[in-house]
Amino acid sequence: MEYNFREIEKRWQQQWRDSGAYRVSNESDKPKFYVLDMFPYPSGAGLHVGHPLGYIASDIYARFKRLKGYNVLHPMGFDSFGLPAEQYALETGQHPAVTTEKNIARYKEQLDNIGFCYDWSREVRTSDPKYYKWTQWIFLQLFDSWYNRKSQKAERINVLEGIFEKEGNVTNECPGDRKLQFIAEEWSGFDNQRQQEILMDYRLAFSAFGEVNWCEALGTVLANDEVVNGVSERGGHPVVKKKMRQWYLRITEYADRLLQGLEQVDFSDSMKEMQRNWIGKSQGAEVRFKVKSEKGEVEQMVVYTTRPDTMFGVDFMVVAPEHEMVSDITSFQQKDEISKYLEYVKSRSERERLAEVKSITGAFTGAYAINPFDGREIPIWISEYVLAGYGTGAIMAVPCGDQRDFAFAKHFNIPITNIIGEAFNGEEANPTKDAILQNSDFLDGMVMRDAINVVIDKLEEMGIGKRQVNYRMRDAGFSRQRYWGEPFPIVYKGGVAFALDEGHLPVELPYVDTYSAGPEGEGPLANLADWIIAPGGGTREANTMPGYAGSSWYFLRYMDPQNEQAFADRKATDYWNQVDLYIGGTEHAVGHLLYSRLWTKVLFDLGYIGHEEPYKKLVNQGMIQGSSRFVYRIKSSNQFVSAGLIDQYETDKVHVHVGLVDGLELDIESFKNSRPEYEKAEFILEDGKYVCGAEVEKMSKSKYNVVNPDEIVERYGADTFRMYEMFLGPVEQSKPWDTKGIEGVHRFLRKFWRLFVDETKGLIVTNDAATPAELKVLHRTIKKIEEDTERFSFNTAVSAFMVCVNELNDLKSRKKEVLQPLLILLTSYAPHVSEELWKLLGNEGSVLDAAFPKFEEKYLVESSKEYPVSINGKHRTNINISLDAAQPEVEQIVVANEIVQKWLEGKAPKKIIFVKGRMINVVI
Repeated sequence: MEYNFREIEKRWQQQWRDSGAYRVSNESDKPKFYVLDMFPYPSGAGLHVGHPLGYIASDIYARFKRLKGYNVLHPMGFDSFGLPAEQYALETGQHPAVTTEKNIARYKEQLDNIGFCYDWSREVRTSDPKYYKWTQWIFLQLFDSWYNRKSQKAERINVLEGIFEKEGNVTNECPGDRKLQFIAEEWSGFDNQRQQEILMDYRLAFSAFGEVNWCEALGTVLANDEVVNGVSERGGHPVVKKKMRQWYLRITEYADRLLQGLEQVDFSDSMKEMQRNWIGKSQGAEVRFKVKSEKGEVEQMVVYTTRPDTMFGVDFMVVAPEHEMVSDITSFQQKDEISKYLEYVKSRSERERLAEVKSITGAFTGAYAINPFDGREIPIWISEYVLAGYGTGAIMAVPCGDQRDFAFAKHFNIPITNIIGEAFNGEEANPTKDAILQNSDFLDGMVMRDAINVVIDKLEEMGIGKRQVNYRMRDAGFSRQRYWGEPFPIVYKGGVAFALDEGHLPVELPYVDTYSAGPEGEGPLANLADWIIAPGGGTREANTMPGYAGSSWYFLRYMDPQNEQAFADRKATDYWNQVDLYIGGTEHAVGHLLYSRLWTKVLFDLGYIGHEEPYKKLVNQGMIQGSSRFVYRIKSSNQFVSAGLIDQYETDKVHVHVGLVDGLELDIESFKNSRPEYEKAEFILEDGKYVCGAEVEKMSKSKYNVVNPDEIVERYGADTFRMYEMFLGPVEQSKPWDTKGIEGVHRFLRKFWRLFVDETKGLIVTNDAATPAELKVLHRTIKKIEEDTERFSFNTAVSAFMVCVNELNDLKSRKKEVLQPLLILLTSYAPHVSEELWKLLGNEGSVLDAAFPKFEEKYLVESSKEYPVSINGKHRTNINISLDAAQPEVEQIVVANEIVQKWLEGKAPKKIIFVKGRMINVVI
């Protein structure tokens, strides 16, 4: 009976589907364990071998926890809304609903082919109206809430209205407009529209005008990370800055709680640091500078600084080009220069503006700020490296203490005040010196921290500044000018946004024939005259939600996916609680994780769930990279030169499909047949072969280095594929794919099979009692596999399986007492072959429900030792002797040994030296 992996895997996958083997109940006496993958976006290209890395890791762990007696939730779904599907529809002339459905079917087929233990009855799709009804509902909860800084949680907006009616906003600073202040009588005197505008400045989901990255060709606003070098990452289309009304989530109100929550979760230190850096909490002061311009007195300019003690070294100020005061302070003489510069900045993404680049750009406004401490006039410039959304959008520049400020001053010949003596050498800034403090009569001799506090006290005393905590993070943009996304449950009446009644949810996405932008850059839905007018009057919101809307809460829907009365029943969310293990890529380290943590905290504050952190432990899998192959074409010719000869020619490096290369040797005929332009190609060979170049790169279709998992599974089987992906290296690290290396894992599984089955005799397992040596091998493996799996060291676990099988083969072990526990150990890693052998052994039920073998330390306690035996000091052999043996017994065993007898030549030894536990020496 041979190891027919294709027949075995297909049969068991079907049986598991038919029996509902992976269905999980919300009612169980077992402890729960929730394992979750970051769900995929179903692209038309399908999966390549890099995609399943994290899925295999989570699948092994989910199966492991099931064997350990847990009720394991391990669901899967699809993040199926988003711009890529819309672009694909535009390119192929198909509706995104059609292409998305096809892509999901393809993904599911590929995932099932690998044998994952997903409970598909809990599948979610963010583009399904039954799902996004609740995305819209949660948005309404955000819209109907504000963050009470006193209670440190979200509360309903009617609570805020009650406060306004009694005391105005005197004790509740407006996060959307910090200058706004009113008393109860003023609130009562505002008309409804003004009241709604004020409430909008407090809501957690709010509408406001803001600068966005507008891509005309794509007809949508792009996130900062979707813009590269002034063009869209997808398609390379021009992107400009544009002011548009957008929806935002007031995530900044949760900044401190998001930071505090990092202390409660098991994320890597680097992941926590990335989130802390993104939030960017700092402490300092806000300072108001008087501004002198040709227009006379204008509003004071507010600057945030973490180093107010350096105010004596301020030589110029820089404000963001988008700053609201720019037009007011720009002089007539500088107007043209400022206008040209503003046009330039429109084409720059924030990523580019913040990057450390050699070029320094800026423009002088013609206005001056007055230093409140010494009365000096300080020129005010604008520059792209200052962003309106960070701090107050204005900074005070201290060239003697900051390298970037120093470079800016030198580039534009701005005079630098040399007030710190030797600390400033005229060549570079020296931020390590605090000699600047010596220029103030109230700072003389203080250390930096004390000096900062004294300066802030002085600013507050003078009435021109105050202590301020600031955050780099800004409120999250939450609308896109595109079609394929969740419609907002919002209706505008008289310019005021109102929530749609919950009974009218979902607001279903209407069918469209065209995806072109609406008037004034609005989303395509604005073109639907019948749809845009809401029943009962008013205008619908034409934009749609961003891709991260549905992914911010999907882990909760898996807990109770069929519920039509709520996003999830409280009983279900209390049972499953946090995700115990979340596996996904680092590309979602900031955005998705922060947004999903925010949504969870809001739902917790409002009493819908009982936990405020969504994920208990996070593991970031690395990337499986492609091993690319190259041919070298002699420039301006159709000749290709082998890699070892390229120094003799001027060549272009061209990617070639890895399927046309065996190792590094090119299949020349296949290459010539691959594309018409290569049909008459000529080749300059080395040693009769064409040798390709090789390089490890990201796996992608454009590099022709993609390996389809379907092909690997067909050739070697799903179990081999699963174990090989783990065998490549630590799951958190990136590593190159090498199909040749998979042969070793496949041979291991065949060798494992032959422990149980002979190709001619069939099952060869016996019921004989296991020997101590066999039990030692087994229990050492149980311990190793359990420990390695618990700590996600799957590659070393695979190695341990290989060592174990080799040792059992050496022992000629065929005992059921040994092989059946080993079979259960392998189930998490290679479930198909394990289930097949489980049945061949005559077991009832499924190996999926077997109990994980219990490790027993006693079998690893050494009872004997392999002693090195020397004859006259030269090592001649080894003899296994009981550790309890005394000198007389040892001498008998040694003298009886065949090799020792050969050296004795019939004589008795003069002496036998026995050092217990170490060595034996025979003197003849």
